[in-house]
Amino acid sequence: MVSEHNHGHDHAHAPTNFNRAFAVGIALNVLFVVVEAFYGWKVNSLALLADAAHNLSDVAGLVLAWGGALASQLKPDARHTYGWQRGTIMAALINAILLLLAMGSLGWEAVQRLQTQEATEGWTVIGVAAVGIVVNTVTALLFMKDRKDDLNIRGAFLHMAADALVSVGVVLGGVLYLWQGWAWIDPVMSLLIAAVIVVGTWSLFHQSLHMMFDGVPLNLDLHQVHGCLMALPGVVAVHDLHVWAMSTSQVALTAHLVVADASTDSGILLANAQEELDEHFQIQHVTLQVETAEHARHCALRTHGSDLSADTPGTP
Repeated sequence: MVSEHNHGHDHAHAPTNFNRAFAVGIALNVLFVVVEAFYGWKVNSLALLADAAHNLSDVAGLVLAWGGALASQLKPDARHTYGWQRGTIMAALINAILLLLAMGSLGWEAVQRLQTQEATEGWTVIGVAAVGIVVNTVTALLFMKDRKDDLNIRGAFLHMAADALVSVGVVLGGVLYLWQGWAWIDPVMSLLIAAVIVVGTWSLFHQSLHMMFDGVPLNLDLHQVHGCLMALPGVVAVHDLHVWAMSTSQVALTAHLVVADASTDSGILLANAQEELDEHFQIQHVTLQVETAEHARHCALRTHGSDLSADTPGTP
């Protein structure tokens, strides 16, 4: 019996363009770093100088995320058949690492300041930090859209939201310092905020690292995807099922669909499969091969030297 080898593809991608958001966010934050560093030097505020350095790392994070987004838009060629979409995953991972390192640095600085409490000009610190809240909040809002669907954009959003939260802590610390004279309140607030941000960032780090190694996206259940394909009319087995992230917003799938009847209309089957995968799992980059049971057994013996494990998701 002659097997059929058919591949179905659907590459309907429409990624959101965040170029303006990145440009505005980077410009605002560079300007704020200059202002914060100047006033930190003027009033001899270690808190403002340290936060200016931290904000500078956030500018680097935004540039990195933007670079990843731009790389993902490069067209595939003969040397890079998937293009550079994985750049968004790399950017998200490095962004998470930068954020964790920044919070570690902030925590260390806070511990040092607890041991050597220094007086500062409370009103200047409050004023500059308040501007920081506005700048970082506005920048974070630029990335509100798609932050749940695109890990790279989520990394940029978390970076700026974290900075806004740090600035809130600085303002509260300044107010309490002026009211009660508690020099220790600022480093304590910094430690608490750093801990909250680390907890929120860990998920970004874990997901991006998982995706870097072609892990199944955490929002997908491979057994459910397998069941969806098995439920297609005419399909009796599914093997060589692989699902991975091409970028932080696009998922790819390849699989072999085994049919009992060689006369099965593969065109209709492939169209149904693509529709189901898109509707239930938002998987749009799909490559499927239709084959008879005889051909499937032959392939399994040739490549694995054993019987076909047809109903096992992820069988290589």
